[in-house]
Amino acid sequence: MKKLPDAEFDIMKVVWANDPPVTTQIVMQQLGNERGWKAQTVISLMLRLMERGFIRTEKKGRERTYFPLISKEDYLKFETGDFMERFHANSFFSLVATLYAGNKVKDSDLDQLEKWLKEKRE
Repeated sequence: MKKLPDAEFDIMKVVWANDPPVTTQIVMQQLGNERGWKAQTVISLMLRLMERGFIRTEKKGRERTYFPLISKEDYLKFETGDFMERFHANSFFSLVATLYAGNKVKDSDLDQLEKWLKEKRE
């Protein structure tokens, strides 16, 4: 699996948010119009996602429908793992310390993290 460019990731978020199959029209309504994309732009991005193995397509009459091949959870696991490795040498402590130093962690988050860690140790 490879990291998706932002535009393709945004399309995948639309694909994951909707029950399959997804159409170009759905992507245009939920993302393309907001971005000022033409239908051909969405079609080209969907083709790239097919080539990367993220979606498959079926043709029904004149319309193409798309189905996810990779789940949101699997992709987020991949991206998070890559991020942890590249920026934090796979150190969970480094990640949390960086977030805490940047004032990105609330006390409620720390409480939840503490509870989660206790559950994982049991």
